[in-house]
Amino acid sequence: MSTDFKQVIKREYLKCLEDPVYFMRKYCTIQHPQKGKMKFDLYNFQEDCLREFHTNRYNIILKSRQLGISTLSAGYSLWLILFHADKNVLVIATGKDTAKNLVTKVRVMYEGLPTWLKTGTEEINKLSIRFTNGSQIKAIASNESAGRSEALSLLILDEAAFIDKVDTIWTAAQQTLATGGGCICLSTPNGVGNWFHQQWVGAEDGTNEFNTIKLHWSMHPDRKQDWRDDQDKILGPSKASQECDADFLTSGESVVDPVILQWYKENTVKAPIEEQGIDRNLWVWEQPDYTKDYIVVADVSRGDGSDFSACQVFEVKDMEQVAEYKGKLSTTDYGHFLIDLATKYNDALLVVENNNIGWATIQTIIDRGYKNLFYQSKDLKYVDVENQMNTNRYRSEDKNMVAGFSTTMKTKPLIIAKMEEYTREKLVKIYSMRLIDELFVYIYHNSRTEAMAGYNDDLVMSYAIALWVRDTALRIQTDRNNTQWKIMDSMLANNGNKEQLSAGFQKGNPHHPNKNPLEMDTGKDKEDLTWLLG
Repeated sequence: MSTDFKQVIKREYLKCLEDPVYFMRKYCTIQHPQKGKMKFDLYNFQEDCLREFHTNRYNIILKSRQLGISTLSAGYSLWLILFHADKNVLVIATGKDTAKNLVTKVRVMYEGLPTWLKTGTEEINKLSIRFTNGSQIKAIASNESAGRSEALSLLILDEAAFIDKVDTIWTAAQQTLATGGGCICLSTPNGVGNWFHQQWVGAEDGTNEFNTIKLHWSMHPDRKQDWRDDQDKILGPSKASQECDADFLTSGESVVDPVILQWYKENTVKAPIEEQGIDRNLWVWEQPDYTKDYIVVADVSRGDGSDFSACQVFEVKDMEQVAEYKGKLSTTDYGHFLIDLATKYNDALLVVENNNIGWATIQTIIDRGYKNLFYQSKDLKYVDVENQMNTNRYRSEDKNMVAGFSTTMKTKPLIIAKMEEYTREKLVKIYSMRLIDELFVYIYHNSRTEAMAGYNDDLVMSYAIALWVRDTALRIQTDRNNTQWKIMDSMLANNGNKEQLSAGFQKGNPHHPNKNPLEMDTGKDKEDLTWLLG
């Protein structure tokens, strides 16, 4: 090899070492789905993005689909482990195939390099590459222990908004990045309130270390409006909005429209006037008013440590949120807590979900003799009026009645539909940011409604049940009052012009201008029956 050629190689090597953009543009090969292997001809926005990777330790990328950012991350990973000794790159994705795909891109790029750029490999397989300089890249599917065991030079979270338990993964990985490692976190949006969205908002607000990179579909030079219009036809408007527009509020499959939830966040959410309890998890916005009726609805944790016990307290007439609890109490302690809370709020109707270990909490409430515990009939006639108005105890002879509310495949769609409607129409006064956060990540998934993977829906369920039971109770109360009024009207109208009604009621007339029309003459005394109207 001539001296001149060695000098050329040396200069090229140094240029590649100093500039990842130069390295990728000149030497990296990609596998194009239609054109096969070809040089990676970077667009301007890709070059800018690569320089951001090189300049900033933590980068979060909110992107449209098919902009080549995963390929760009692969190229940057290759540059890092090829030109630097003892670097450790970890790729975490939604599944093994997705993770493997990025390592495959690295391998294709490496194999396409000229011999003098290759450092030599000790191991190459579908999920990892290890070079002789001690550097390596490894890909794994998401799991809670991902990234715990080894010091990382670079962590790549591919489609981070869709990774299960990504918040736990990130917490664990930060320990391994403490020695100076960096992170590339990239994803299309997947609704509001999840970890990816929180990190993006935090980065915009300057409350975390991420550098923001937003890549709209229009940044691609080959995409015009007709391409975007075609995506609506191919993917459907909702999916196309998620995949193309890089817009959180129009993405995802949230049960409640994120735009509506954002309205609540900006217009009704407020700090509680008190945070009570040892754990300060009982938030209070309004103290009890003896003139008002309240409903307390409780969701009991499954007991596996993954969720919370939660309850909502709403004023019945205006459906105004007055208190909320979310914490971890034993089933017995939770029962005592709910009795105290319901008693404080004017002996409120107490509704406890009886799924899972909810029965233990309900039994505590029954044993203490709380008089206004909710009973549900098994045929979906939810409120047992006789029980609610009288002893409110389960009668052993009535096998159709059961204490508490049962969330089943039959009842859940009903309560969630009502919840969505009332929230959408802004018929409820919501003050809790905790509840809004849960609603943001409460989604449609496989024809069901549930919390996004890694999140909880405890407050959402107690909120939905509260709306359903309140609406049903009000309807029954209204029907009962209307029936009473009809009876009174009928009695007052009976015998038309007669002063004395056959039932013993006196009708008001000019001769008795101060006569109470709801006063019954019993012969010796007169009894006011206005109380019958409730």
